[in-house]
Amino acid sequence: MSKKSNFFESRNPILKESTLNKSASQAMAMDGDYIPMTISGAINKTLILFSIMMLTTFCSFLMPTMFLLWTGIIGGLAFVLIASFKPHTSAWSAPGYAVFEGLFVGTISAIYHASFGGIVFQAVILTFGTLITMLFIYRTGLIKVTEKFRAGIIMATGAVLIMYVMGFIFSMFGVYLPYLHEGGIMGIGISLVVIVIAALNLLLDFDNFEKGAEAEAPQYMEWFCAMGLLVTLVWLYIEFLRLLSKLQND
Repeated sequence: MSKKSNFFESRNPILKESTLNKSASQAMAMDGDYIPMTISGAINKTLILFSIMMLTTFCSFLMPTMFLLWTGIIGGLAFVLIASFKPHTSAWSAPGYAVFEGLFVGTISAIYHASFGGIVFQAVILTFGTLITMLFIYRTGLIKVTEKFRAGIIMATGAVLIMYVMGFIFSMFGVYLPYLHEGGIMGIGISLVVIVIAALNLLLDFDNFEKGAEAEAPQYMEWFCAMGLLVTLVWLYIEFLRLLSKLQND
């Protein structure tokens, strides 16, 4: 259990170590029934989740409504929280997330497409281009995912989250944070910084795949790690949409 404890404790700080260690211990206690996660299994789960998301994305893109937008946001967040606190539920909570996230992605894509023709295709190309680039960087070791690196990216991601949450709360009272949703040099610069942070999160996702397999984590972690990668890809895609819209407004 020492390898598993190290993975759960230092490689995936979103999860509760005690919960995961208990789940792993229970699974291993089932003698021959224990099946560890594999990288190929996590990749397959990622493709499944992506396919599910694309189905609801296509539907909501054709019939975008604010109801679907908020249903996607609230539903997706709910399933992420469920999986984060109860990782053993990932086999159904991860697909649930994909279903609801597709409603959000399709609707927001339709909104941007209506205002900026061609921007959705550009954002898709940039997102997958970034995915391939970061995978190359990870596999070649150009950037090592060390504990300090992971901690730094998590802190930066937290700062971005706080910035967006504060911006949303202030907007409800008619107050808007400067540059956050604006164009110009500062607005574009902020978007570029956020995109870099989102891209670096892909390295953490790749590392979770590898370290989870090395630690022989429970098989349900394939779903959890796949969902984590999908969350990052959606975030990256939305940030590219925001950046491209700012560039067209200038």
